[in-house]
Amino acid sequence: MFFKNLMVVLFWLLLSYINGSLVATFFRHRTFYEDPRYILFIHMVINDSIQLTVTITLFLLSYILYRINVSLCCFFILVAVFTTRNTPLNLASMAIERYIAICEPLRHTQICTVRRTYIVIGMIWFICAAPDITDLFVTLATESMSFFHESVSCLRQNVFKDPILAQKRLAFDVIYFSCVFLTLVFTYLRIMFAARALSTDKMSAKRARNTILLHGAQLAMCMLSYISPSVEIVLNLIFPGRGVEIRFANYLIVYLLPRLLSPIIYGVRDKKFRKYLKIYFQCNRCRVNVKMMVAPANRDDE
Repeated sequence: MFFKNLMVVLFWLLLSYINGSLVATFFRHRTFYEDPRYILFIHMVINDSIQLTVTITLFLLSYILYRINVSLCCFFILVAVFTTRNTPLNLASMAIERYIAICEPLRHTQICTVRRTYIVIGMIWFICAAPDITDLFVTLATESMSFFHESVSCLRQNVFKDPILAQKRLAFDVIYFSCVFLTLVFTYLRIMFAARALSTDKMSAKRARNTILLHGAQLAMCMLSYISPSVEIVLNLIFPGRGVEIRFANYLIVYLLPRLLSPIIYGVRDKKFRKYLKIYFQCNRCRVNVKMMVAPANRDDE
């Protein structure tokens, strides 16, 4: 158990360092401020950082304290749900932006403006937050105030207990999943065909296909968050007594691994961002070397 918790924390520290480097690189160079692609990318990085921090906190609390205050649990669950649902929508928005850039290059600068990009980000948050905010209002209306002072195992079904809410979530997830899935299939197929048609050599076509496959893998893992609760219940029935192992595997596959792909796809593989990321790391290395050289000199002066 200790090893699993340690592994999760180390994974979080590694991703936090990587994401922090990406965010610092973005904000240090104005060239990224005017590109909708990188604005959507950095929004996803910040969103994933928040999601990881909240879900890892819940993961550790579930093993250390087992039960926490209902009000605190509500806050953690809502933030985790908002940020988890944001990722597929953000990826869908990035796919649409890439589709316009590749298939409608002459209209790209007219359609994909910075102002519209921020409007899209606001719409993403509204679409993801609105359905679950109603869960909170229903719970406030149906539960006594003493309930929010109790301690529970911090699971969604233990806090938002009304059966109608479960049906509403299922209906919303089906609609949400279908819309995002159809959007991604359409844009990725169009991008793939366009990449093949426009490529002048096999390496370019192969690179485009590999990028699309990585997008698809990330999105597939993100989409697992919609069916993971049902899958977890089925696995607990098939493998009784393995609840801890099933929950850990579920958390690793559904929540951690997709967030590792984001920096690889959009940060490391992107030539422009990789160029400035190298500059960032080189500057940090220079600062460390200067500090190491100054420290002995200060000691000699003393």
